[in-house]
Amino acid sequence: MQRKFITNLILLLSLNLLIKPFWILGIDRSVQNLVGLEEYGFYFVVFNFSFLFNIFLDLGITNFNIRNIAQHKQLLNKHFSGIIVVRSLLAVLYIAITFTVALINGFKGEQLYLLGWIAFNQFLLSSILYLRSNISGLLMLRTDSLISVLDRVLMIIFCGVLLWGNITSQPFRIEWFVYAQTAAYMLTAMIALTIVMIKAKFKRIYWNWPFFVMIVKQSLPFATLVFMMSFYNRIDPVLIERILPSPDGVIQSGIYAQAFRLFDASNQIAFLFAVLLLPIFSNMIKNDKPVVHIVKLAFSLLFTISVTASISSFFYSHEIMSLLYPGENIESTRIFSILMFGFIAVSGIYVFGTLLTANGSLKQLNIIAGSAIVLNLIINIILIPKMHALGSAYASLSAQSISVILQAIIVQRIFRFKLNFPYLGSLVIFALAMAVAAHYSKQLPFDWYVNLILLLAVAFVLSSILRLFSIKSFISIIRERELPE
Repeated sequence: MQRKFITNLILLLSLNLLIKPFWILGIDRSVQNLVGLEEYGFYFVVFNFSFLFNIFLDLGITNFNIRNIAQHKQLLNKHFSGIIVVRSLLAVLYIAITFTVALINGFKGEQLYLLGWIAFNQFLLSSILYLRSNISGLLMLRTDSLISVLDRVLMIIFCGVLLWGNITSQPFRIEWFVYAQTAAYMLTAMIALTIVMIKAKFKRIYWNWPFFVMIVKQSLPFATLVFMMSFYNRIDPVLIERILPSPDGVIQSGIYAQAFRLFDASNQIAFLFAVLLLPIFSNMIKNDKPVVHIVKLAFSLLFTISVTASISSFFYSHEIMSLLYPGENIESTRIFSILMFGFIAVSGIYVFGTLLTANGSLKQLNIIAGSAIVLNLIINIILIPKMHALGSAYASLSAQSISVILQAIIVQRIFRFKLNFPYLGSLVIFALAMAVAAHYSKQLPFDWYVNLILLLAVAFVLSSILRLFSIKSFISIIRERELPE
C-alpha cells in the first residue's frame, strides 16, 4: 500500500503542480486584478455563501461512498443506480435552502443572479466529486488523478480565451468567470459519469425508499462532519461582509480573498493526500493491516511541506504579495502571513481526520468540528469590528489549530500508536531550524527570490538529514512489489 500511495501521490502532485498554480496565479489572480477588489469581493462573498449549505447536495454520501466502495467493491452497481436519484432530490433541497437563507439575509438583484449560477456550479462540482468517489473507491487512483485536474484544464482554456483572446471589446466581467466554470464542470462531469457507468455496468435508474433511508442514515454522520468543517472554513468572508458596514465589508472580503488565495492553493496539496489516503486507509483497516507506517510517511511529507511553506510565507510575505498584487498590500500581507500558519494545522487534519473517517470515528470528529465552529464564531465576532479581515485570519488559525491537536490525541488513543520521541524531536528541530534559516536568509545580499530558493534548498537538506524526507526510501518503496488488495 505504501507503494500505491507513493506512486499515485507523485502522479497526482505532478498533475496538480503543473495545472493548478497556473489557474490560481495566472487566471484567478488576473480576474481579480481586472475586476477590482470590490467586485471580486462581491463574488467571493457569494461564492463562500454557496459553500455553507453545500452539504445538502451530498449529505456525506461522497465520503461514505469512498470508504464503502473501497471495502465492498461489489456494491458499486447497486449503490450507483440508487444514489443518482437520491442526489437529484438533494440538489432541489440545496437550492431551496440556499435561496431561502439568502433572501432572509438580504441578498437581492445581482447577488441572487450570481448565486443561482454559482449554486448550479456547486451541484456540478459535487457531482464530479461523487463520481470520483466511485473511481477512487475502486482504487483506480491514476484515473482519478487525471479527472481531478480536467476541470481546471478546461477552465484555463475557457478563461484564457476570454482574458487574452481579444474576442470581445467589453471589459472582463465577473459573470464570465462563473460561466467558464459552468462549462468546464459540465464537460468534466460528463466524462466522469461515462467512466463510472461503464465500471458499474449501469442499466437503469431506480427508486427504492428503504435504500434511500439506509444511505441517508449511514451517510448522515459524514454529512454533519463535512457541513461543520465547511462552515468554519468558509464562514470568514461572509462574516466580514455581514459584520462590517458597506462598502467596507465587501472591500475587506476582497482583501481577505487576496491573502486566502495562496493559502487555499496550499491546502489543495494537503487535500490531494487525503484523496489518496481515504480509500487506502479504508482498505487497510478492513483487512486488518497496520496503518502506522503510512500515517508516519504521509504526515512527515506534509509536515515538511507545510512548515517550509508557512515559515517562508511569513518571512517573505511582503515580497510574495507584492509580486502577485503590485502596489500597497499591507493588510493582505499581514493576513497572508497569519493564514499560512494554518496550513500546518490543515495538513495534520488531512492525515489524522482522514484516518478517523476511514475508521468510522465520526462522533469524535463531529464533536471536534462543532467546537471549532463555536471558537471560530466567537473570535470572529470579537475581532472583526476591531481588526477587520485580520481578525478572521486569527479566528481561522485558532479553529484549525485546536482541531488538529484534538484529532492527533484521539488517533493516538484509538490506534495506540507508541509515542516516538526521537521522531517528535526531529519535527521540532526541523521547525526551529527553518525559522532560524529563514531569518538569516533575509540578510543575504541577493535578490529576495534567490534567498527564498536557497531557503527551500536548506529545507530539503534539513528534512533529509532528519529523515523526514528520503529519496532513497521513496525509490525503495516504489520498487517494492505491490501488496495484494
